[in-house]
Amino acid sequence: MDMRTFLAKYPVFTRAEIEKTLNEDYSTAPGTVNARLAYHVQAGHIIQLQRGLYASVPTGANPSSFVPDPWLVASKLADDVVIAYRSAFQFHGRSYAVSDDVVFLSKVAIKPRQIYGRRFRRVPHPQALRDQNQILFGVEMLDRLGQDIRATSLERSLVDVLDRPDLGGGWEEIWRSAESVEYYDISQVIEYALLLRNATTAAKVGFFLEQHQEQLTVEACQLDRLREARSLQPHYLERGKTGRLIAGWNLIVPEEILNRTWETEG
Repeated sequence: MDMRTFLAKYPVFTRAEIEKTLNEDYSTAPGTVNARLAYHVQAGHIIQLQRGLYASVPTGANPSSFVPDPWLVASKLADDVVIAYRSAFQFHGRSYAVSDDVVFLSKVAIKPRQIYGRRFRRVPHPQALRDQNQILFGVEMLDRLGQDIRATSLERSLVDVLDRPDLGGGWEEIWRSAESVEYYDISQVIEYALLLRNATTAAKVGFFLEQHQEQLTVEACQLDRLREARSLQPHYLERGKTGRLIAGWNLIVPEEILNRTWETEG
């Protein structure tokens, strides 16, 4: 594969990927790779995002103002990256609010970083999934500009933001993003919620599904599975935030959610 073909195929790429490609036609001596990368940066064909990570500049675009696709950038930060939480809703086109943060799962301990105006934040896989060897449950391989990217399904994303609201963008964003999805595989939602082995999360998911039972065609027996997993003592939907006790779920829910105060504000 020649360089022009490579740049057209890989909008974002690592040094390892370009070395592998150059190996087909050229010497992969470090000097050769460095010289070619330097030439194409100077020519405005590529931009360096960080050490070992580059983006192709589309024909006609200005290298100084071109912003690479954030999902592709995230996918190249480690081999096992999975777009998740609020970023998964945004990736799927279902986020109520647009965020400059990109949240992803990875086994690799990557420090938060800023790349071209975006903040990339790595989160470890939930311990319960690691314990059960289920870290890829609800993970989909999806196409992005001709490249494969892993992202959590909408079903898993719903549970994840309820489990970790701090990664969901706030309750208004969580509720509105989740409600924008017309259909969930409820069986998968419940199976994943139970995999997390967290009584409070099971109650949160059950509460959300009960609130949308008619719209999402949730069966009573499905809610019962989550109800059986709830805590026997009241738990806060958001730790430390007061609200009203919903006895059926032993869940203390903030008034802003029960009253949907965001619909009347402003």
